[in-house]
Amino acid sequence: MSPSSPRISIGIPVYNGEKFLEACLESLLQQTFTDFEVIISDNASTDATGQICQDYVQRDRRVHYYRNEANLGPIENYRRVAELARGEYFKWQNYDDLCAPEFLAECLAVLEQDPEVVLCYSKMAIIDSQGQILEHYDYRPQTDLKSTPQRFLNLLCVDHHRHAAHEFFGVIRRSALLKILPQGKYARSDSVMLVRAALFGRFYEVPDCLFFNREHENRSSRVTAITIRSSTYVSKWLGIGPLPPTEWFDPSKQGKITMPEWNLVKQYWNSIWLPPLQVGDRLGCCLMLAYWLIQHLPKLIRDVLMAGEIHIKRWLTPPRSSRRSAQEAN
Repeated sequence: MSPSSPRISIGIPVYNGEKFLEACLESLLQQTFTDFEVIISDNASTDATGQICQDYVQRDRRVHYYRNEANLGPIENYRRVAELARGEYFKWQNYDDLCAPEFLAECLAVLEQDPEVVLCYSKMAIIDSQGQILEHYDYRPQTDLKSTPQRFLNLLCVDHHRHAAHEFFGVIRRSALLKILPQGKYARSDSVMLVRAALFGRFYEVPDCLFFNREHENRSSRVTAITIRSSTYVSKWLGIGPLPPTEWFDPSKQGKITMPEWNLVKQYWNSIWLPPLQVGDRLGCCLMLAYWLIQHLPKLIRDVLMAGEIHIKRWLTPPRSSRRSAQEAN
């Protein structure tokens, strides 16, 4: 980190964000803590996003704008802003969310005071497209415990229907972030990132509501158009697993058998070996993962059944070239 580097880097991955981007940038530039940079990576937007960003670059030297020549997909764009960061600390910021003026100052104060805290965030409220508060978010897994295996288990066993993973948008030590990157191109990769961060240290929640997550009809988490697995009989009875599916994060997986729940097993297992844990803590995390596997067994079986059904369908369905030859012969 060079002497001129900012203390905090804020990364904003954006695609066609003209409706809410200005409000987001204003909330950041009004922070009471001012030693930060804003890194915007534009994923080849087709609206006025680029012009808005250029205007803010001219207005404030802390704002840096990069435009991808083609849309890299959401995960690649999240990776890009983190790779461009220079600060000692890092924060991801969605283009449609807002931060209260004290957000950075409060989070930084905690991180500076307690070296065992790796990630700091604040309480969150859900706002509508007009910025009005809809509700206060109140689901909080215990991630501030001193026990590393217990933090690991608490994040493994979160209720994904309730957990918004807003901790992901807190301020993290970049030294730890560099050890857990890159973020994977699969469903719940944000949850895996949080699990890995928790292995490096405790989380801390600022008791004031300083972060505002915007709920609107065009938010990316609503994009669930790819439902390949929903056409199987198994999925109609047992559900289709995490949404958006793997194909939304990585289009190259479209039409392939992905088994997302088994992928999570692999990612969580690999996570245990990333930090320099004591033998007892590492063994404890292995035991916690075994407990999670038992609890998660029905979903793992569903993955196998769905993969088997898809494989059988492909085996029973002749290739198009064979069908065409048969039709010509008739």
